[in-house]
Amino acid sequence: MTGFPQTLLDGYRSFMHARYAQEQDRYRRLADAGQSPKALVIACCDSRAAPETIFDVGPGELFVVRNVANLVPTYDPDREHDGISAALEFALNGLKVRNVIVMGHGRCGGIQAALNEDGEPLSPGNFVGHWMALVKPLAEEMNGYSALTAAERQTALERISIRNSIKNLRTFPWVSDLEEKDELSLHGAWFDIGTGELWVMDGASGDFRRPDPQ
Repeated sequence: MTGFPQTLLDGYRSFMHARYAQEQDRYRRLADAGQSPKALVIACCDSRAAPETIFDVGPGELFVVRNVANLVPTYDPDREHDGISAALEFALNGLKVRNVIVMGHGRCGGIQAALNEDGEPLSPGNFVGHWMALVKPLAEEMNGYSALTAAERQTALERISIRNSIKNLRTFPWVSDLEEKDELSLHGAWFDIGTGELWVMDGASGDFRRPDPQ
């Protein structure tokens, strides 16, 4: 198979004639002055749950990092090639972002894989398996609730994983330092692809609630 995907080229042409034409001054300002996004969003790389689309934002408004199942590892300065930690450091210390949102979503393939782990040793090339091992203890605990259906266990783990990633964020020294100074806010959110509903995590209780869409 050769050639750049035609649908993407068509989309680019549409972008240039529509959105870019309408916002070219904004793009030029961003190019000259740099970015100053309102928030860092750590989201899943699932193509159905794009933060920029869900929050209806323009260029330069969100600093987005995406990985399988929107996971955040604990702080480890000796770990090499850690894109999540590098992006977090750049966003908070370089761009001075003061809101971090961990956003999961329904029907997450990574979370489903974690729940379906059969206990066999992970092979060297099993990158998804090694990554999802970050939530393996939580998945094993969730699989112990036999009264729940598979779909209920998955939704529960998708949300529990968000809380776990926020807990892991607090192991980073600059995160905990900014929080103690009341200069940083950590948030959790869960998006239902099928209904379009956004559920926001209450910072005190950890419960997920739907904000008023009006």
